[in-house]
Amino acid sequence: MEIDDRAAGFLIGILVGEGHFGGDGRQPQITLRMHTKHESLFRWLESTIPGGKLYGPYQHGQRSYFQWMVRGAALRNDMVPLLQRHRDLLDGYTEERFRAMCTRYGIADEVQG
Repeated sequence: MEIDDRAAGFLIGILVGEGHFGGDGRQPQITLRMHTKHESLFRWLESTIPGGKLYGPYQHGQRSYFQWMVRGAALRNDMVPLLQRHRDLLDGYTEERFRAMCTRYGIADEVQG
């Protein structure tokens, strides 16, 4: 995945503020869920992060949102190295969530000190 520093900073900022680092019990995933008014952001993610998947729009009551997820090879080969390379942009809380995801799903060896 080729992504310039400006786009990487933007992506990481969005993930710090709105993202979730976790998994489904079998595989790790990074999830971003936001209101449909941010559709252009989700379309940017689709074109910028190969291997990510966009779901929605969903309607629940009066809420309307998209959900973007990245798992599998795209997570391990693209997102983990990207986040590691720009770790200085993560705040302490986000870095801990990222590390916990990697540890829980056996990709801790890919995350350096």
